[in-house]
Amino acid sequence: MNYRALGKTGLNVSELSFGTWAIGGAWGTTNDTEAIRGLETAMNEGVNFFDTADVYGDGHAEELLARATRGREQDIHIASKFCRAGDIEDPATYSEDSVRGYLEATLRRLNRDQLDLYQIHCPPKHIIEDGAVFDVLDKLKQEGKIAHYGVSVETVEEGLLSLEKPGVEVLQVIFNIFRQKPVAELFPKAQEKGAGIIARVPLASGLLTGKFKEGHEFEADDHRRFNSEGQAFNVGETFGGVPFSAGVALAQELEWIAEGRNTMTQASLRWILDHEAVSTVIPGFKRVDQVQDTLQAVKVPSFSKEEMDRLTDFYDRQVHDLIRGAY
Repeated sequence: MNYRALGKTGLNVSELSFGTWAIGGAWGTTNDTEAIRGLETAMNEGVNFFDTADVYGDGHAEELLARATRGREQDIHIASKFCRAGDIEDPATYSEDSVRGYLEATLRRLNRDQLDLYQIHCPPKHIIEDGAVFDVLDKLKQEGKIAHYGVSVETVEEGLLSLEKPGVEVLQVIFNIFRQKPVAELFPKAQEKGAGIIARVPLASGLLTGKFKEGHEFEADDHRRFNSEGQAFNVGETFGGVPFSAGVALAQELEWIAEGRNTMTQASLRWILDHEAVSTVIPGFKRVDQVQDTLQAVKVPSFSKEEMDRLTDFYDRQVHDLIRGAY
């Protein structure tokens, strides 16, 4: 495993880490035993960073992380997120009492006294602009409840606004071959500010694995079914905002990226890692074999400049105009 600085936090994190939304819920059938085995497999291969949130399975993902990391708390960094258990539009959700309550519940589930990274979970623009929540986070940091804080954002504009806040050390953004917008302006600004970048939805909810065919049916409790048109939350979180049918066809056009890189999964993750602004990429998983396959991405060849240019052109010409939702 290779490690990268998480911005100016002082933390060095595995460049390939894991998100825990899928093992928490909203991705179809899960198995806790398999989830724990997957987390342990990742840690045994050098993964030292995991991202979670209090709404992933109503805290279940945090509880799974507590079980898997017991006895390794000093070596394994955990980032969690808050606000979506409440009304994200209501300023009261970001008050000191509310945030403190969210954090204390997260710490109890994780069985930790301090959280390495606490992120606002895709707040609306007006909350970022108001800025009061950052004063709350500064206070919690001073108290030692959190070591660092950041913002998980939906749009480039929200990311740029967040970077104007002095205490924001990390941004979490949707970034994959289908969602390349952060490269032009957000990534350079983050580097200028010394902010770490966590890349989420790296496989466009599975589209960039190349495994899906037209007409695939997802389970009823899988967000790839119930949020396919943005019915429950920002449509960008599902397939990166690309309509499923179009995404299947686009993924077929990208099969060439796997040549010399084993699988489309590994190639897609390698492409993200080839951007130096990215601190870590956090694919999800539900099975041990998915963890094992994903981990090989750090070993496959990087993309040449010609290949990178080809993928940029592909995004500009064929993908950009298909993306739904603010980004």
